[in-house]
Amino acid sequence: MSVKMKPAGKVLIIAIVIAVGIFAIRLYQNRPKQVVSSLEVGKIALPDAPEASLASNAKMLALPSSDLAVNGGTQITWERMAWNAQFSGMYANGGVRTTKGSLFDIAKLDVTTIRQDDCGKQTADLVKFAQDYKQNPNATAVLITLMGDGMPAFMTSLAKELEPLGPEFQPIILPVASGKSYGEDKIMGPVSWKQDPKNAVGKCVAGVLRDGDVNILLKWAGDNGIKVNPDETTYDANAVNLIAAADFLDAPNKYITGYSEKRKIVVNGKTTGKDTTVGVDGVATWTPGDVNVATKKGGLVSIASTRQYSSQMSAQTITIKKWAYDHRTDVENLIIALAEAGDQVRSFKEAKEFAAKVSTDVYKEQHAEYWLKYYNGIEENDIQGLKVQLGGSAVFNLADMANTYGLGTDKIDRYKAVYNTFGNLMVKMYPALMPTFLPYEKAVDKSFLNSVISNHPELMEGKAIESKYANEITSEVSKKSYSIEFETGASTIKSSSFKLLDEIFESAIVAEGLKVGIYGHTDNVGSDEKNIPLSEQRANAVKNYMLKKGIKESRIETKGYGSTKPIASNDTQEGKSKNRRVEIVLGQ
Repeated sequence: MSVKMKPAGKVLIIAIVIAVGIFAIRLYQNRPKQVVSSLEVGKIALPDAPEASLASNAKMLALPSSDLAVNGGTQITWERMAWNAQFSGMYANGGVRTTKGSLFDIAKLDVTTIRQDDCGKQTADLVKFAQDYKQNPNATAVLITLMGDGMPAFMTSLAKELEPLGPEFQPIILPVASGKSYGEDKIMGPVSWKQDPKNAVGKCVAGVLRDGDVNILLKWAGDNGIKVNPDETTYDANAVNLIAAADFLDAPNKYITGYSEKRKIVVNGKTTGKDTTVGVDGVATWTPGDVNVATKKGGLVSIASTRQYSSQMSAQTITIKKWAYDHRTDVENLIIALAEAGDQVRSFKEAKEFAAKVSTDVYKEQHAEYWLKYYNGIEENDIQGLKVQLGGSAVFNLADMANTYGLGTDKIDRYKAVYNTFGNLMVKMYPALMPTFLPYEKAVDKSFLNSVISNHPELMEGKAIESKYANEITSEVSKKSYSIEFETGASTIKSSSFKLLDEIFESAIVAEGLKVGIYGHTDNVGSDEKNIPLSEQRANAVKNYMLKKGIKESRIETKGYGSTKPIASNDTQEGKSKNRRVEIVLGQ
């Protein structure tokens, strides 16, 4: 299968390679020297598919014809990676090019869908379209669909390239999220990492750097308070280290073949003059990379995936602002068509099978049964007998789109949380390459979706995808302590902690597939009769903050432990300070 390189990868690759090359050369010179320090970055069961979104008496639309449409509509070239989250787009178009009776045909759109896994080529094509459109308003439009968590880096780079054409020709993310990865993108590691995430410290994970799957690793490590070494040329025994892979199949292959490499040892951000040899302990990949691990070597399980970080990888679509504004009706009709397609694919087996067939024609690879199998997601035993979850995607209806951009009933802008979380993460990891990123408000224009929601309330009747949470967390995916400040002897949160609470909220939104545990702890000053109720009151104060931000009460559990679970000695002021904490647990 060809590479599904995600946005944050290839756009910056030349600069990154040069920077890394210079860095590596200098590292061998003048030892020891200061280097980039490692950073604190902040039971899984895949369903057969998200449940039907339409009622049992809903009408299945007639499947599109195989004949090309002749509607005289707006011409669009839509570049897509091979990715199952786009099933609704495949169904809506009816074929590689819009066919008669398809939803895009009804919308008077003439769309040619092409597979394009190369982000650099996608960028070049979009820039060329902007240049052509400035000269010719009849130029065929270009739309590209990529993973939402990589958009901050991609949009920032693209905006810079389009700057000479003027503000009208800046890139824009259309609010037409058509689906999301729902399990297929993942971090695989030994079972011991699930038992205790700290077992990953000092280990190495292979993946495509600055890629969405490595983002899962960064999110998981950050949620567990584990440092990540951003320099793939050195080894830090107190962090998770990254091993660069050429593509998503190369990453598991490095694990399968027992790949190793020599690295310089760093301690506290400084080289030591000593070398070590490292191997691959875990893998960041997606299907069928995980299949290769399972069938050729085994021994790794899913540590964290987009089934858990379920808001992380929505399918986001970019075009040029002026074209979108000039073709507002077309964009709104496109949203309507994709929303209807999402309901059809979710509700009717025949529609889903049809989308799988179109995917085969567009991607020119495998067969319909293959794409359908990994859209649904499966669980299999690997070669060592371990159970492994493979695949898993979902498509959106209009209610899901509304929820994605903060236009749903809970008003939570899920995509804003994702965009800012991973934009800030890239700035933290690679400040020299990406000192800042395009603000969310400049990247996304919700007016198109707002109009559709207002004018087509009947399309909001389809049921949105909804995570279901256990009454109590029995399996932790991550746990991290936070020093949230309260008024002395009280449960009133100081305003100085609001920013930290907002970060916790955004982290929880990205990991929407997991329940949130908020656990209060104190030092040993005072009695348990006082400390346990106080710690519970403080946990509930954090819970109430999250409820006001829009998180459902059923998703949160709170407990107060007082001084019964210290993480440091209470014999020192430093230890007592560490024990006065609120733990945030994400689990099932």
